[in-house]
Amino acid sequence: MLGSAGAALAPGEPIKRGSSLSSGKPPDLSQPLNRSISVADGRQQGQRDTTPTYGRGLLQGGRGLPQDLSKKLNKELADNSEAKLRGEGEIAERLKERKGFDFRKLTEEAPSAEAYAAIHDNPFATPLQEPLSTFSIDVDTAAYSNMRRFLTQGSWPPADSVRIEEMVNYFSYDYMPPGADISNRKSEIPNLKSQISNPDAPFAVHMEVAGCPWNADHRLVRVGLKGKEIALDKRPVSNIVFLIDVSGSMQPENRLPLVKAGLRRLIDQLGENDRVGIVVYAGASGLALDSTNATQKDVILSSIENLQAGGSTNGGEGIQLAYALARKHFVTKGTNRVILCTDGDFNVGITNQDDLTRLIEEESKSGVFLSVLGFGMGNLKDSTLEKLADKGNGNYAYIDTLREANKVFVEQMTGTLITIAKDVKIQIEFNPSQVGAYRLIGYENRMLAAQDFHDDTKDAGEIGAGHTVTALYEIVPPNKLPAPTPVTEEKLKYQPSEKSPASNRSQPANLKSQISDLKSHSQELLTIKLRYKQPDADKSSLIEMPLNDAGRSFAQASTDFRFAASVANFGMILRHSPHRGNGTLDSVLELAQSSLGGDKSGYRSEFVSLVRSAKALSK
Repeated sequence: MLGSAGAALAPGEPIKRGSSLSSGKPPDLSQPLNRSISVADGRQQGQRDTTPTYGRGLLQGGRGLPQDLSKKLNKELADNSEAKLRGEGEIAERLKERKGFDFRKLTEEAPSAEAYAAIHDNPFATPLQEPLSTFSIDVDTAAYSNMRRFLTQGSWPPADSVRIEEMVNYFSYDYMPPGADISNRKSEIPNLKSQISNPDAPFAVHMEVAGCPWNADHRLVRVGLKGKEIALDKRPVSNIVFLIDVSGSMQPENRLPLVKAGLRRLIDQLGENDRVGIVVYAGASGLALDSTNATQKDVILSSIENLQAGGSTNGGEGIQLAYALARKHFVTKGTNRVILCTDGDFNVGITNQDDLTRLIEEESKSGVFLSVLGFGMGNLKDSTLEKLADKGNGNYAYIDTLREANKVFVEQMTGTLITIAKDVKIQIEFNPSQVGAYRLIGYENRMLAAQDFHDDTKDAGEIGAGHTVTALYEIVPPNKLPAPTPVTEEKLKYQPSEKSPASNRSQPANLKSQISDLKSHSQELLTIKLRYKQPDADKSSLIEMPLNDAGRSFAQASTDFRFAASVANFGMILRHSPHRGNGTLDSVLELAQSSLGGDKSGYRSEFVSLVRSAKALSK
């Protein structure tokens, strides 16, 4: 593989911004990528460059739309019917036709104002040096629907817009909730390891291990969480404040009109004791609707219909007003949440991202959580919106179609509104007798230091009612070469650590001698630990369970396991990841088609269509 200057990339070398591989141009996917494994050196696992990079509204060859054509397209989007919001009709067809146009001949370019934080793929690490992998969970799904928007418009998504964990977590998986009986599933999934016996726990933990589809010599581990389910009529009372961007940038049909369509659907789901308020912000912020009982549906819907876009954006003042309204009507033991709907274009007032996140962090201490919903194209400030949701103890979704609005506002309403556990952290210790190297796929901006796992003051992700969370680890079988003693102050289960009397810092540790002291654990692949807090608690609880590898092939894995693997490999291909192995769009397509499962909502079938779109673009 060649970089922008034609020089070969060394194994494990990150792809730098500005190279041909980060420009949004489809890679050459005619051949699988065969690479040797490079264990991290220098940069710690998950270390992230937070410098924003910018998408270019790409249609072909990494080029942007000229200004006149971009304005014309935006006007057409605003003038078209609801079908256009679903990616159907004339606009979608014209975009597909445009992909053959040579934009490189144009002398005037209009780079998109979209902003994405840079991401470097997690590297492989050896458990003899880094025995612990620690990260925060993530229930955001914005990257998947944003990726869909690019492919639907005939564009290859910018590499930094592809967050693989959000793509995998876009889909629901058949994890059993806490307290469920899985005895009848043991024959169905013989290598399933679960801890769901406690019906009072906020979530159940599931683990599965099988072969890796993009590298036959590797293993793949899936960690899954399933939040407890709460029936619609059993959910706690909700106090919701919608914070809506009505600035001029929200005028197109796929922005404020789509926001209003989604809000109408959510209002239909609310109960008689729920309350709704609406705060708007543009040049100045204001109260469009004081907190109102949900039984006054006509009043609420009228306020929604009266929303109009115009002016510049002062998001900071709007956020403060929204939190004040939510605090005023705070419901003890209920759901208190601000839902921000915006394209993220904070162009006046508090525009500094650090100032905004500090504001959100401070406001979240009141017990009012934040959900962030992104809208629009060409102006999406993805990096800002993701960070606001993270600091606001909430989730971030991107809504590009009416179908997606229905998914977020209706199908996943209880998960969006009701937090069942906060500050959820995962720490996995790998057994060096079974694991030569490991790599967490995705979650690059969720990595934590090992000591943060025990620190209850460290912020982490939240999980909502009925939510599923999935993480994948690629495992390299162990070698038998001597390796150094792990540098960590954490107490280890599988090997001596720096503080253990068995360690000898003056001599290189030998794998065989290390493991001989821990024979009772030698068959375990790993041990997972999870810490979480109840939504109103300050002290965390701990869950711990080991996992053994029964040697199952990928074909013997569950349908959900195989589908999640196909999504992850697709994300690696979209990101031009050096870790995509033998994966190709053809292999992803074949794998996804064979693991659709029940697919009641059709989202997995839609994924298959998106892979086909990517194939067409890569030719």
